[in-house]
This record gives sequence, C-alpha cells and structure tokens, in this order.
Amino acid sequence: MTLRENQMQLNNGLLISYDLQFFADGPGGEKTEQPTAKKLQDARNEGQVAKSQEVTHAAGLMSLFVLIRVMYPYMADSFTGFFRSVYNQIPTTTKMYDGYVPFADLRITIMNALLRILLTALPFLAVSLTVAFICNVVQVKWKITTKPLKPKLSKLNPIKGFKKIFSTRKIFELVKSIAKIAIIGTVVYTYFLGYTASVFTLYDMPLRQAIGLLGNTIVEIGIRIAAVYVVIAIADYIYQKRKFRKDNMMTKQEVKDEYKNTEGDPQIKGQQRRRMMQASQRRMMQELPKADVVITNPTHYAVAIRYDADKFDAPMVVAKGEGYLAQRIKDVAKEYGVEIVENKPLARMLYSTVDIGEFVPPELYQAVAEVLAFVYHLQGKV
Repeated sequence: MTLRENQMQLNNGLLISYDLQFFADGPGGEKTEQPTAKKLQDARNEGQVAKSQEVTHAAGLMSLFVLIRVMYPYMADSFTGFFRSVYNQIPTTTKMYDGYVPFADLRITIMNALLRILLTALPFLAVSLTVAFICNVVQVKWKITTKPLKPKLSKLNPIKGFKKIFSTRKIFELVKSIAKIAIIGTVVYTYFLGYTASVFTLYDMPLRQAIGLLGNTIVEIGIRIAAVYVVIAIADYIYQKRKFRKDNMMTKQEVKDEYKNTEGDPQIKGQQRRRMMQASQRRMMQELPKADVVITNPTHYAVAIRYDADKFDAPMVVAKGEGYLAQRIKDVAKEYGVEIVENKPLARMLYSTVDIGEFVPPELYQAVAEVLAFVYHLQGKV
C-alpha cells in the first residue's frame, strides 16, 4: 500500500478504511513555513505580487487636487477667457445667409475649444500617469512579465469563475467598497454642512467670485477624500502584504522538495563530498613520500612539510590530518622513512592556518626552519 491507512472496526464488525492524508492541508501537510525567496520570485515571475490599488488611487487623488489648487488661478483665467472669446464670436459665427451657417468658422471655433481643453487637461494627465507608474514601481519594483496575459483554459471554467464571484476576496472587496463609500459620504456631508449658506448665494455673486468659491469647495472636499483614501491605502497595503505571504506559505515537504530541486539531494551531495574527500586524501597520501618531515601533536594532529630550495621559496604543506587521518599520515611516513618530529604548538598552528598545497607563512619560517635543520642533521644532509 502506498497510502497510510488505518482500520476502524465498528460493533457490527464492519471495517471502514480511511486515509489520514485526506485531512492534510495539501501535499506534505499544513502550510506552516514562510515562503522562500525562490517561491516569492516564482510568484513574481507569474505576475503575482503584493500590490494595493488603493495606494495608486490615493496618490492619484491627492496629486490631482493638489495640482488643481496650484493651477487654479491659471485654470480660472483660461476658462473665463475662453468663454469670453466664444461668446464674442457668436454674432460672427452664426451669420445666416439664406439659412446657411458658415461651417468653416464653426469648425475653427470647435477646434480652438478642444485645443484649449486639451492644453488645460494635459498637466493632469501627465501627473496622473507619472504618479500611477511611481506607485506601482515602488510597490512591486520594475519587472516586465507577459505570463498573466497568456490564455489559460482554467480561466474558462464556469465553476471556478462562480467560486471567484463568491470568494472571500470578493466579499472583502465588497465590504471595503461599502466602507469607503460610507466614510467618504460622511466626510462630504460634514463638510457641506458648513457651506450650505454659501452655495445658495452663488447666483448673486460675480462670475469670477462664484468660480473661486466653487473651485475652493471642490478642492477642499477632494483633499479630504484623498486623505481618507491615504489611510485606507495604508491599511490595504499592509493587508495585501500579509495576505500575499499567507497565500504563498509552504508545507515542510514543499520546502524540502524545493531545496532538493535547487541545491540537490542532501544524500547525493553528501556522497559527492565523501568522494571528493577520499580523492583528496588519496592524492595527499601519494604526495606524502616526498615530504621531508611530519610534525605531530603527537596524537591529534600531523602535518607533512616538503621543502625544495631549487623549486620553492618556502616550505610547502603536502599533507595534514586530525585524529584517525593523523595516525594514517604517521603510518605512511614510517613506511617510507619520512622523519616524524613532535612539536605541539607548531603542529597545531600549521594545521589551523595552512591548507594542503600552500606555502608556510613568513611568521612560521623560523620554527619550520629549525625543524628542517634538525631533520637534515639527522639525515646527514648538513
């Protein structure tokens, strides 16, 4: 049997088999592990990011109404001047010649009106696009992916589509929208209570003063709404961040599988390390007969030194080991007649600071030279 099954016997002797894995949350059990960097990167490559649209809306609204307040004098002069010019042209553009209106003059007037509107709206469009771009880049950084645009047959599944309509996310968005409308409605209503009397006097005001009052009212309301949106955006951004990490939580088995896929199976890597160590030890033992001396601890460490004045400027460590390997080095040294000298501090220092195939550092020249001189004296080379 490949699945874990338990048997439960009822009083009537009926046997019911059940699989405990059925109660697990996905393959590998419950998702209790934080998402790894690779999991988050894979999600990003798929176009799944922690992003709040409310941040873009809030920044866009705030920048829009701040820009209106800054550009209000220019806009007021532009619109009043435009309407004045249009009204002044009415007598000339509506000349009647046997019921015929000169179309060329009317077209010029309409084109001028559209151009004036476009020039006035252009700064707002530019600021809105810039703010939206900056907000998205700040939230999810810069990365272009086309995977979300690829067609998927799963998106055409009516059952999944129906579930999405009544999903927890959709319900949350609905509640959030209702809350936004209620809060914004309260803010607008509260503000208007103090300006009711002024609004009813608009008809008695000069045009420029009426436009100024209306514009100031719109800007004040807009900034208050934008401020509410900023608070909502901060809360929504925190929620989206937490939800994204929660949605990408992993099971212990998924973490293990990912590690195997990226780093390799630990057992295989362990076998490879053992093979490499064995090969390194074989090469080391092959070089050991060429050593001049083996410096020992005497039982814990063993370091083999070779010095060839014609080839090297300094002595070289050709082998070293600890414990069992140190004993092996001493046995091979005895077998090939390599001198063994006990020097505990020097053996410990060489073992901890010099790797196999490296030269002895200058600060240990004197101590190693004394050992080599002693060995050469024993061998009659000096």
